[in-house]
Amino acid sequence: MKTKFFFIAILMNLGFAQAQNENLPSIAVANPNVNAVGIKQETAAKMMRLELIKINKHKVYDEFDMADVLKAKEEFRTLCYGQNCLAKLGTELKVDYIMCGSIDGLGNKIALTIKIVDVKNQTIYKSNVKEFDNQEQEIQRMIEIVIKEMLGVPVDKVLLERLSFKNQVITSNNVGKINNSGPRIGLAYLTGSVNEFAIRSTDQGGLGIAPVVSMIGYQLEGQYVGTENFSALVEGIVNVSGLEQGQFIPSLTIMNGFRFGKSGWEFAFGPGFSVKSTSNGFFDTQNLFGEDNRYFSEYDWQEYAYENFKDDPQFNTNGYYIMPKATEFNSSYKNETHLDKRGAKALNTTFVFAAGRTFKAGSLNIPVNLFYSSQKGGGYVGLNVGFNVLKSKKTINQKNRY
Repeated sequence: MKTKFFFIAILMNLGFAQAQNENLPSIAVANPNVNAVGIKQETAAKMMRLELIKINKHKVYDEFDMADVLKAKEEFRTLCYGQNCLAKLGTELKVDYIMCGSIDGLGNKIALTIKIVDVKNQTIYKSNVKEFDNQEQEIQRMIEIVIKEMLGVPVDKVLLERLSFKNQVITSNNVGKINNSGPRIGLAYLTGSVNEFAIRSTDQGGLGIAPVVSMIGYQLEGQYVGTENFSALVEGIVNVSGLEQGQFIPSLTIMNGFRFGKSGWEFAFGPGFSVKSTSNGFFDTQNLFGEDNRYFSEYDWQEYAYENFKDDPQFNTNGYYIMPKATEFNSSYKNETHLDKRGAKALNTTFVFAAGRTFKAGSLNIPVNLFYSSQKGGGYVGLNVGFNVLKSKKTINQKNRY
């Protein structure tokens, strides 16, 4: 007996639901206009019908209910997107409303437009437009959001946040992500121990040149952040110094740079790498062993002491000539590592600071920079000038642009 009542209750509920559904306004969905996204019109229309059925505010016609009418007239099958054509289609289908819209891929976003036409009054009943992030696999969820908002149904906030188009800071035509490289030339004055090494005579391991050297090189520049008023750069500079004085001094510098405003003011900093030659020795600051301030490497001292202190026990220990000690001569007499062109090769590291401005003439950029390259005991300070041409430009967002 209880089982009979149970089935009767189910049938009554089904009948009530069916009667309730018959009282809902009817709606049909025409194929939307689809551009630059990988989805067919028919598939998009099915997604729209499915979301309407889920909301359960309309009696939704499916494609089979619409088949006879669509076959009868060519205009209903293609390019029926306007209000007048949709109203005619709705009249032929004998529905209260008809839905259509467009799905457009616009670079790094998808724009979704959906409208509902009131067939009887031939007016737009409701419409909604929304921009989403370019995630084609989530188009059905995008359709769900637009329809729910249009019909006043609550939308999942988390879903909306994940799919919404993030309207980021715009880059100007001359900013973007730039591949901008070119030659550099300049002059540098050598300071500290580097200055001394440059002017020291070649027979003492120096370069025997003036402490001002030319610099010629090439800069590779890439921009990883670009806005109207700020750019962040990574720069690589291959440079050769001293060619005009018969020297070949190569170096590699890698810098992180920042450029401000349309005027092109910038500063940069980063490590530099080169090869240095060094030896252990001392400077004869008191002119005790020859000409003033002569540099003695360990090898130089052995030769000099053999000629001058061969029989002096103060220096000669079983044929090895002990170098002077600070306690015996002067505090400046210290056996330390110094630059010496005749010495052992090793990696030399520096830290470079640069500041300047880039002047522009059309696509031509003319960077002018002051710089200081610092290393233990000295460094380079100078000015370089270059030119580069805007060779290519890409957007920060690497997705397809429209």
